[in-house]
This record gives sequence, structure tokens and C-alpha cells, in this order.
Amino acid sequence: MTFERPNIEKMQGYTPGEQPDDGDSIKLNTNENPYAASPEVAAALRNIEVDSLRRYPAPLADQFRQAAASLHQVSEHNIIPTNGGDELLRLVLTTFVDSGETIAITKPSYSLYPVLADIAGCKLAEIDLQADWSMPKNFLAQLQQAQARITILVNPQAPTGSLISVAYLDELAGNYNGVLVVDEAYVDFIDPELGYDSIPLIGRHENLLILRSLSKGYGLAGLRFGYGIACESLVAPMLTKTRDSYNTDTISQRLAAAALDSVDHARQGWVRIRSERSKLLSALAQLGLPSLPSQSNFLLCEVPQAVGAENLYQSLKRRGILVRYFDQDRLRDRLRISIGSEEDNATLVTALKAILEGEVPDPAQ
Repeated sequence: MTFERPNIEKMQGYTPGEQPDDGDSIKLNTNENPYAASPEVAAALRNIEVDSLRRYPAPLADQFRQAAASLHQVSEHNIIPTNGGDELLRLVLTTFVDSGETIAITKPSYSLYPVLADIAGCKLAEIDLQADWSMPKNFLAQLQQAQARITILVNPQAPTGSLISVAYLDELAGNYNGVLVVDEAYVDFIDPELGYDSIPLIGRHENLLILRSLSKGYGLAGLRFGYGIACESLVAPMLTKTRDSYNTDTISQRLAAAALDSVDHARQGWVRIRSERSKLLSALAQLGLPSLPSQSNFLLCEVPQAVGAENLYQSLKRRGILVRYFDQDRLRDRLRISIGSEEDNATLVTALKAILEGEVPDPAQ
């Protein structure tokens, strides 16, 4: 006997990346930041008094909303803080789509999106990226044909790392009659010379919602704090109707505000990650593992059939190095590798060379 709703009973849950607690593994599988959060965040944590936790947190996380509004040059009415970016996605579905309606995504994409669609009892339209991993042809027409109520695009794209231009998003939002969610969890790693900035678009499109996260760029994945940026009419129903009563806690609010207030520290880490991304891209190519150009903090590299992506993933794992293998169409011959510290990346390259050249026996053999 089961008490689950029928759609929940039939669905598959989200499978997160491995999180070993041994403290010795080199983790290049979940796109975490290799550099610690700012000293200001550390100070904010030290200054929290246990007695202050007797009381509920600020319901709307006003201090954080002010910090985010100042950083992005928008009104605090354009900001909604959430318990990680994933909660914002749930709020979007809860607020703007009915059971049985359609959510559209590109394929492949972030594997949580189909899970959220199943939970909400929604139909899912997965529209294939082109052979070169660029956006599908006639994407808008396909959205309209599917009658997609919500479309979610991760940008830079995951798991490829490719970037959709602001001009493309502008045109899409202007012609689409549903809610367009642009998941910018990896936006901090885009090369500055590209001049990418989608935030001004919220002033032109009332159907555009931008998702931001402190997990990647600010080194706070363990804090679980994200936020949305949109026009007030899109933010208000989530902020005042469908959001949980106290959806972000006192500690996370204070640390998240401190992180945004000390963004210059985070930017130093972004520069280092972009530099390491370029070096790792070249090193992998020299090993016969070409990667797609990436504007994120990871690379999606192609593994020769003679080696096998899953085999290479397992060989690295046996050496205490975790990367991400996806048992999905178009991805079974590839590995996604997070950009780690200079030391971790060097260890990875050394291990890959040993495995591919057979210099060192596999520990399992």
C-alpha cells in the first residue's frame, strides 16, 4: 500500500553528485568553488549570537534584499531571496503553472528540472540542442507549439558551459507568452570582455525571471541561498503568497548579505577560476580529451570510445578524484569536470595521464 500521489509514485527523484565525507577526495564533480568565502562572511558568522536565534528571522530577508538591490542596481522589490536556487524554481512552478500544463527545457540540461515538473504534475517538453550544442532552431515556434507555460534555460548552459547571448534572451522574452526563467547559477564565471548582463532586461520584459545563486561564485554551496531578480509583478505573488513563512534563516541571511557586500573578494576567485579553466582546457586537449568552450566553472570533455567515459570516471574515482558521469543520451561519451584549485587540477591531469598512458596500474587491478 502506498500513500504517494500517483505521479510521485511513478517518478524518479533527483540524483545529486557524490558527497564523500572522508575529507581526502578531490571533488571535481559538483561545481563547487575551490576558494573560501570572504573574510567578511567569516566575521558575520563569528558575530552571530546564539541568543539571537530564539527569534524568527526577518520574513523577507530585508538586509539581503537591500544588498542584492544595491549590487544589481535595481529596487529591492525586484528581489526575492530563497533557500537555494532550487527553492526559487519550485516557487515558480507553484505560482505560475497548473498541473497538466507544460514546462519546456532544452536537452540536455540541469537534471533537477524534469524532477520538479514531475512533482508539480506537469508535462515536460524537452527540446534538443543542435549537434553543435547551440540553441535549437525555431525554438520559439516549438515553445508555442508545445503551449509551454514556463520555459527554463540555464545560462551558461549546463552541462556544456556554452553561453546564450543577451540579444537572444531579449528577443525570446519579447515574443514568448509564458514565463521565461534564466538560471544564471554560473554567471559569475563568464569572461568579462563578453559584456554579458541580462539584468536590464527585467525592465523591458515582465515575463522574465533571472535566478542567481551564492553556491558557485561566492563559495557558499553549504549555505543554500539563492535569489530571483524580476519585475515587481512577477516577484510579488511569490514573495507574498506562495513563499514559505520564513524560507531563509537568520544565519544564512546575514552571511549572504555579507557575501554580496564583499563581492570584490569573490571576483578575485572568479579571475583565478577562469585562468585555471583555460589551463585545464589546454591540458585536457593535449591528453586527447577535447572540451567544449566553456563560460562556466566546469568543462565537458569528450572521452575516446576506446577509453570509455564511464571507465575513466571509475578509474579516477579509485584514485580519490571525483568527476561527473551522466548516463544520458549524448553524454555517455563525456565527463563533466569542475574547475578546482591549481593543485587539484594538476593532480587530476597527472592522474589522467597515468591512466591514459598506462604508466601506473589501476588501483583496482
